Amino acid sequence: MQQQAVSSTRDHTKRIIMDAWSAAWDQGGVGAFDAIVTDDYERRSTNSGHTTDVEGMKSEILDIRSAFPDLETVVDRILIEGDEAAVYWHSTGTFTEPLNGVPPTGSTVATHGSNFITLREGRIAREEVTWDARALLADLGLKSLSSAFETHDVSPVVDNLSGNPSREALKAFNRQFITGVTVVTTKDEQGKPRGLAVNSYNSVSLDPPLVLVCVQKTSSTYPAMFRAKHIGINIVSREQREALGVFASKEKDKFAQVDWHEGEYGCPLIDGSSASIEVEVKERFQALTHTVFIGRVRSAEAGEDQPMIYQAGKFYDSLDLEPLD
Repeated sequence: MQQQAVSSTRDHTKRIIMDAWSAAWDQGGVGAFDAIVTDDYERRSTNSGHTTDVEGMKSEILDIRSAFPDLETVVDRILIEGDEAAVYWHSTGTFTEPLNGVPPTGSTVATHGSNFITLREGRIAREEVTWDARALLADLGLKSLSSAFETHDVSPVVDNLSGNPSREALKAFNRQFITGVTVVTTKDEQGKPRGLAVNSYNSVSLDPPLVLVCVQKTSSTYPAMFRAKHIGINIVSREQREALGVFASKEKDKFAQVDWHEGEYGCPLIDGSSASIEVEVKERFQALTHTVFIGRVRSAEAGEDQPMIYQAGKFYDSLDLEPLD
């Protein structure tokens, strides 16, 4: 009889967990968890080490469901042994709305995870989860640097004994670095050309031919670029100071003010550039305020005009080093 009672209790616990799981993850009814967790419930991600309470868990579920409206979750198995339990599950859904500042890609994800539960008087007191929003993005092929989900502290750094440089010292360092300037381009979902000025560009390797650009997430061009399979990178020539000003501005139709042509892979390439390439995006690394795009060069063309130089907030002619402002 005692064994039957234990089995009955175990089956009841499994049922209420599965019902609450389905209500929250598949229908957005996160209030279902209130009846099955303790007042001091705690949820810890083994991936990030982040710990949250039941309200934080509800918020994460609603954020993910908002980004994946067609999300479907299946509980594959629940194992209960005494006051400990394990839940194994898998989910599928389509990424159609932003998640944690990451633009939607329209792609479908299949993801899975497991939750290790500590029970107290039949309620969940603690969860150790192997899956979180970062793991979800990784399953979509959108890798995140550890800083991607950190809180952005915009307070100025001051001189102290911490070993951290002041903001002015860091700016002074950056001003001494000489770079070229690029205009990075793509097309949005409507086929409209989009672009912005970027000086954070580097060649990664020649074999294979890989390059990287770093783009700020607040740029109006960023969502289209994030979804794109190919992007164009144009090295700005010394004759393109006016065009550069257009792409550094917030103009709504920048391409109406410049001459351009479509590359082999459909990217807008700026006429008169020193050189232009089309890149197939291979990696999108999420950082705190920027995304690092790494891509393989698929087409390249070079012009006759010499490139522009950028240093300390000013632009220079690369031939005679005269300022272009």
